Amino acid sequence: MKPTGNKVRSIAIQILVISLISFTMGEVALRVYNHFNPSYLFDIESRNKQFRGKPFASDGEFKLNSLGFKDKEFLPKAQTGYRIVALGDSFAFGVVQYDQNYLTLIESKLQQNHPNVDLLNMGIVATGPSDYYELLNDEGLAFNPNLVLLSFFIGNDFVGARRRRLYEYSYLATLFYRFSQIVRSYQGPIIPAGKTLYCDDCPSMTEDRFLRIERGRSAKYLRGNNSFARSMDRALSYLDKIRLVCRARGIDLVVVLIPDELQINQELQKTVRKKFFPDLDANQWDSSLPNRALSSRLNQLGIDHIDLYEAFVASSSQIRLYKPRNTHWNIAGNRLAANLIADHLQKYLK
Repeated sequence: MKPTGNKVRSIAIQILVISLISFTMGEVALRVYNHFNPSYLFDIESRNKQFRGKPFASDGEFKLNSLGFKDKEFLPKAQTGYRIVALGDSFAFGVVQYDQNYLTLIESKLQQNHPNVDLLNMGIVATGPSDYYELLNDEGLAFNPNLVLLSFFIGNDFVGARRRRLYEYSYLATLFYRFSQIVRSYQGPIIPAGKTLYCDDCPSMTEDRFLRIERGRSAKYLRGNNSFARSMDRALSYLDKIRLVCRARGIDLVVVLIPDELQINQELQKTVRKKFFPDLDANQWDSSLPNRALSSRLNQLGIDHIDLYEAFVASSSQIRLYKPRNTHWNIAGNRLAANLIADHLQKYLK
């Protein structure tokens, strides 16, 4: 006996009601859980909160401080102290050991002649200019800095605020999405390595994945790319906001332009161009284009900056400056950057 139309509608309504109740209960449960135990899976209001480390979490042999930053504990500013607040993404956070991070080295170098200097590393992975602006306003200014040191990564900082995806409005939908990503990328059981130690010469990912990451960042080196111009405008809008915040409070601002390995490593550049741009005219590729364009605009805004591109190109023929298949500096790259930036900052301490 086939069910009548009314019976079918009744069953459908019951299923719908049960589904809505289950979804609502799941949504509420996840939001309550996240309130008491915040997780990067659900904290989508701010990337600074989403990707910040957990307080006292281990990073190799180093423990993050009580605010989740990869630095020693932030102490009250000394009465005669000179304080630098450093903003940036994973370059600032660092993949090398804490004592080899360029920001740690900068502090040590400046303290040789100016013992009253301290530098607070507030780097958070996967952030960008809009996040730097938010973090400075929400937390950085409270530390009463004399100078803000902003590390701008040429590789992926030419973006503005990211639009929220539809599923991100729901914690439950976000959980299902994250789970589906894990399922799609699952490659078999992984044996935990425990507390991993840093290896300066060890590749961090497969060659295919690394090349595709660099391919995704390569459009900005192509002449006549209108989308890059729009991306730079968005990034500059936040740098200008940071400039205005600093100027209103008498805080100096210095921006560091960090080159991508694709700009520096000629062999990597040849590989990427051969694999992904086999028919590209050589004159269409300009490795320093984004640096020159950004430097020109920063000059127009009156923002002091240091571009590491030329120095890294000059040194790359003698020594490797990036960790293999990682996209970040190795120990040598951090040391070179620290020397260049510390020399640039000396003028603010006289």
